[in-house]
Amino acid sequence: MKVAGFTIIRNAVKYDYPVLEAIRSVLPLCDEFFIGLGNSEDDTEQLLKSNLPQEKIKYLPSVWNDQLRVGGLVLSEETNKVFDAIPEEFDWCFYIQSDECVHEDDYFTIREAMQKHLHQPHIQGLLFDYVHFYGSYHYVGVSRRWYRREIRIIRNYKNIRSYKDAQGFRTIKNQKLTVALANARIFHYGWVKPPVKQQEKQKNFHKMWHDDEWMKKNIPDTPEYDYSNIDFLEPFNGTHPSVMKNRIEEMNWIFHYDKTKIKATFKDKVLFWIERKTGYRPGENRNYRLIKK
Repeated sequence: MKVAGFTIIRNAVKYDYPVLEAIRSVLPLCDEFFIGLGNSEDDTEQLLKSNLPQEKIKYLPSVWNDQLRVGGLVLSEETNKVFDAIPEEFDWCFYIQSDECVHEDDYFTIREAMQKHLHQPHIQGLLFDYVHFYGSYHYVGVSRRWYRREIRIIRNYKNIRSYKDAQGFRTIKNQKLTVALANARIFHYGWVKPPVKQQEKQKNFHKMWHDDEWMKKNIPDTPEYDYSNIDFLEPFNGTHPSVMKNRIEEMNWIFHYDKTKIKATFKDKVLFWIERKTGYRPGENRNYRLIKK
């Protein structure tokens, strides 16, 4: 069984992406790792080449289409470029975004899942549970705004495509993938940055979805991101991936969550209550077909 890891990255230093941690977290599971290296305005390339074990890394330089400002499609376009470059000798392809990490406690179950389904070609991918951090490393999002599961390991079938804004995958005919559970987690840190860096990221990131007029109306021209505009969070009582240790220790801003000031409509509160009581999320978007055990 051969496994290729892959990701895309651009301006990791400028926007404080934990891309080194993301890649390091999956390297032990991969025989090689492919990086779509976007045209950056900072020292992203030097960061990667100075801090990763280069014997496993393959770089694929790319110029992003900054004119493609609809639905985040530039992200799936770049993801597909890297995926298409992975040689056919690899059985599985492990996609990790630059603000995601895998926990080392899950390595055994991930390998086990890949081995278990290796000779079941109808299983097109493996599905991970998500842990979304918000504001700090001590709180996780638990409302409907956070997707609960997504595909991160796919077969090396080139009819599989990164879907929309690269959150997940579908076939080239827009069919949902048939997947099995990886029985593992993805730790998502995209909403944990110093407020200044988070605001800079928002100003840049939304350009992949919206035009300048929308940006003026919807992205505040402020120096720091306002983390108080949030609904339901819960304290995180588990352990983080070991690769995140230094980042967590270096956190230099204060995040305070006030349950009495959550930003949620009455409908949101009712739906959240239903989910808490039953485990069922009404109207949940599932971008996959999960096989039964």
